[in-house]
Amino acid sequence: MNTAAPALTPTTRALAWCLHLLVIGLLALAAGRAVTDGRPHAGVIVAASAGCGLVYAAGPVLPRVRRSRRAAALWLAAVGVCWLVLLALSPDAVWVAFPLYFLQLHLLPRRAGLAAVTATAVAAIAGFAAHQHSFSPAMAIGPALGAAVAVAVVWGYQALYRESEHRRGLIEELTATRADLAAAQHTAGVLAERDRLAREIHDTLAQGLSSIQLLLRAAERALPQAPQSAARYVDQARQAAVDNLAEARRFVAGLTPPTLEGTTLAGALERLCTTTSARHPLAARFHLTGDPVPLTVAHEVALLRIAQSALGNTVRHAEATTADVTLGYLGDHVALDIVDDGRGFDPGRLPAPDPEAGGFGLAAMRARAHALGGTLTLTSAPGRGTVLAARLPLTPPAQLQPEARP
Repeated sequence: MNTAAPALTPTTRALAWCLHLLVIGLLALAAGRAVTDGRPHAGVIVAASAGCGLVYAAGPVLPRVRRSRRAAALWLAAVGVCWLVLLALSPDAVWVAFPLYFLQLHLLPRRAGLAAVTATAVAAIAGFAAHQHSFSPAMAIGPALGAAVAVAVVWGYQALYRESEHRRGLIEELTATRADLAAAQHTAGVLAERDRLAREIHDTLAQGLSSIQLLLRAAERALPQAPQSAARYVDQARQAAVDNLAEARRFVAGLTPPTLEGTTLAGALERLCTTTSARHPLAARFHLTGDPVPLTVAHEVALLRIAQSALGNTVRHAEATTADVTLGYLGDHVALDIVDDGRGFDPGRLPAPDPEAGGFGLAAMRARAHALGGTLTLTSAPGRGTVLAARLPLTPPAQLQPEARP
């Protein structure tokens, strides 16, 4: 009934109504017994009971009493004064002390409530003894026991309420944490899928479009003097478009690249070298060392995409005449080395990735290698060519254990 009291729930509302009915019933009992027993001043007792009931009924309906602890204390004091008047007139008013205990403990601070309950119990014992014109320990048992029960019940309820509120806070915090975790996992999944698509687009569509662009430029230069060469370049560009369309459909569907279907990784790399040599002025040669062992699909896709990206960079930027692609099985590791005789560059002065100029290939290759627990190193210098080396463990991290290809 004030800001310090616990918020009312359906259960506490029912208990409050029971308390109201108990107070009204006990006041009616005191008034009724005064009339039926023909006691002196019966009319005064009835009037005092009615007045006490009206003062009590004003509390629950006054908003100020519900919101302000000070107003609640003043209301309790008024009810207490009315009760003392009734107690002076009738010994039956002693029973009203029991619901008053609960009101005082509920509306007042702990120490003030305990003091008010003690004073009410003493007044009830003294009033009842005055009406009996004697005092015995038995007279104190009822009010004192009622006060003890009220204190135990109210303080126990308050302790349970505090524990319930604490648990409710923990549950709300847990719910909020779970929601944040779900949102973070969703964001991480979106970013991971975006990263996957970015790598696939760079290593397939971007490389293919770049190859088509180079072929069409070559056809444009050859067109006036050598129409047959121009037609050959256009045909190669068309075939590159067909191949990249197939790649796009496969990686969108999350399937194995078509260059790996029906062949081994070595065969796919050899075909990549042959295609690159046929389409561009670069002699790409493939070498196989060690005894081949079955690899997971993730290993094969990663190594193939790294080779595609590396050769694409060689064609566009290196001005190389030869490139050697070596696939080696080294015990518990598989290695892929791409070496070209191009103009080279300073690895420490690479330009930042740019949507117009590109520059995402090296980061994508490193991401593929790191995702499988491997490494990727780059060695180059101006005028000395470039060496790119990828090393992948044959046993990837536990969370990345796809089935091996037969």
